[in-house]
Formats: sequence, structure tokens, C-alpha cells
Amino acid sequence: MQMQHKQDIHEEDIELNAGTDDNADGPEELYERMNLIVDRGQEPMRLDKFLTARIENASRNKIQQAIENGRVLINGKQVQSNHKIKPGEEITVYSDKAAPGEEIVPQKMALNIVFEDEDILIINKPVGLVVHPASGNPDGTLINGVAYHLQQQNKDITADTLPRFGLVHRIDKNTSGLMVLAKTEKAVSSLAKEFFHHTIHRQYVALVWGDVAEESGTIRAHVGRHQRFRKIFDAYPDGEYGKDAVTHYKVLERFGYVTLIQCELETGRTHQIRVHMKSIGHPLFNDELYGGDRIVKGTVFTKYKQFVDNCFDICPRHALHAKTLGFIHPRSRKEIEFNSEIPKDMQTVIDKWRVYVKAKNIITGE
Repeated sequence: MQMQHKQDIHEEDIELNAGTDDNADGPEELYERMNLIVDRGQEPMRLDKFLTARIENASRNKIQQAIENGRVLINGKQVQSNHKIKPGEEITVYSDKAAPGEEIVPQKMALNIVFEDEDILIINKPVGLVVHPASGNPDGTLINGVAYHLQQQNKDITADTLPRFGLVHRIDKNTSGLMVLAKTEKAVSSLAKEFFHHTIHRQYVALVWGDVAEESGTIRAHVGRHQRFRKIFDAYPDGEYGKDAVTHYKVLERFGYVTLIQCELETGRTHQIRVHMKSIGHPLFNDELYGGDRIVKGTVFTKYKQFVDNCFDICPRHALHAKTLGFIHPRSRKEIEFNSEIPKDMQTVIDKWRVYVKAKNIITGE
């Protein structure tokens, strides 16, 4: 069973191994890590430069070595690093490392399992837990815990024979909320298709800076890696750069200085909500990557600053929670939906803003 599919791979999760391997002299002996079609309107650009801008923690030299070793193909054919990409071309990136599931070390940890059957696992991920091992986080991730959980269900399973499971989506380390993992090949295929066709129902709750003007709206802007600061992403006009991204939002409650909103994802790009909300001038509360970890709207009074700093201390991360997750069950083909409570840190800050604004209205008579 393959853990990953073309449509559910994020470029930032690709790991290029550019070293030589006598047992891996062709793509049929390698593992596919990424498959993408060059966007319409993309200007001609060197292949190595294009991939360096899209793959996190991959230097240009590392990309060039991978291309030279035949691990990057254009329309199924090997090319040189100076190949100029064109709209419509299919780029496939391979690695000689086996799929991540084969290298996972089972580790015991507390998992908040909302639902489980023979096909899927629904987990309510806490803040601060990394989803999958990567550079800087080799273990102690949610996937390590899930591996241990599955191993306990079948005592005959060893680390070498541990069944692979499907990570068809993920959420940021400091975002809380619901995730679905597939336990069978059929479930992986079914869920991956739903994500690909945008039929998954995903609602997030976010606290954002400012008084959002419209009661509801839709943000349409490509999301791609920032062209100067590669650890973050940015919003780009349609067709220029990045991938198409659509976020629908609705105001739940207004606090003047900040707004509680509900976001529904039509697409699932990395940092999509965070980037989209920043693009319309409403970064997430205490989002250090996208400018929300400072006072964006409010007064200059010391007491106000102390109040905001206190809220930052209570919720020391961006205020975003994956609250609702719905999809068609891979086996029964019936629609199922799961909901989760807003975590304590975020809920406490929401409550504090509610009290603060109420007190302000009473004092000023506004």
C-alpha cells in the first residue's frame, strides 16, 4: 500500500536524496515524491531554479544533483538542470528513499482518537504536535504515535512488518484540530480522490486581527512559497505563481479589534488560511510568521498593550483550529462528519476579548 499519492503530496514534505545508488538506476526503482503540472502563464525558468523555489530545505546544488542522477523527469524524460520549463509540462520528482511509512518508529503517546474503524482514524491533534517526521523532528510525531497504536492492535506486527497507513492531509504543528488517516489501501485511494476533487468538508475557526468588513466572502489567490523568504508562503495573482487556492469565510463574532471567523477550505494549500487572511489585511491573532504577533489594530494605551500581551501569553500560537471534518466513508459510501471543541487556550482568549469589549462599551457608552 502506497502512503502518498500525486494529489496529496506537499512540496515542502519532499525529501530529495541526490546521492548515487547502484541499485537505483532508473525511475522504476525509485519512489515518486512529487508530481505537478506547470501552471498556465508560467514564464520560462530554469528547472533547477523553479524546483528550488518550490521545495523547502532543498538547495539548488541538491536539486541539480537530483536532476543529474535522473531523479527529476519532464514529461517522463530526463533533462538537464538548465531546461526551461513551459506551461503544461509535467514534472515528476523521485527519491531513492523508501516511503516514509517504512521508516517510522512506533512510539507510545496519548492520542485523542475521535473515531476509528477498520478503514479510518479520526484524531483531534493538539497544539505543538508535529504530524510527520522530517528534518528537525525525526520522531515524537503524531505518526509515530499512530504507528504504535496500530502495532498494539496486532501483536504479531513488528517494526519491520508494520503496515503503512495513509496520511492524506496534514495540519500545521501549532494548529489544533481534526485529521483523518487511512488504514487501508482502499481508504487511502478514496480519501485522496475526495481531497483532490475538493469534496472534503473542512471548517476551521480562526481569530483574526481587525474588524472584517463583510459578513462573508471568498478569497481566491494562488498560494506559493515566498520568493525571498522560503520558510513562509505568500498570496499571488491568479496564474502568476503558486497553486490555485480558495477560502470561504464567515464572521461568527465581532470584537472590534479582532474578529472570530469560520473558514471553509475549497483547496488545501500549505498555510492557506494564514496566507489568505493576511492578504486581505487580517492576519491570524498571534501568528508570528504572518505578522499577527503584534498589535495590528487598537489603541496606544499601555493597558491595551498589556491586555494583548496577556492574550498572547495565554495562546502562544496562531489562533486557528480545525473544527469540522466531513467526507464520504471509503467503505459505506455514506456521508460522515466530525466536530471538535475549540481548545482551551484559544477559547480563553476569545472569552477575554468578549469581556474586554463589553467593558469598553459600558465605560464609553459606544
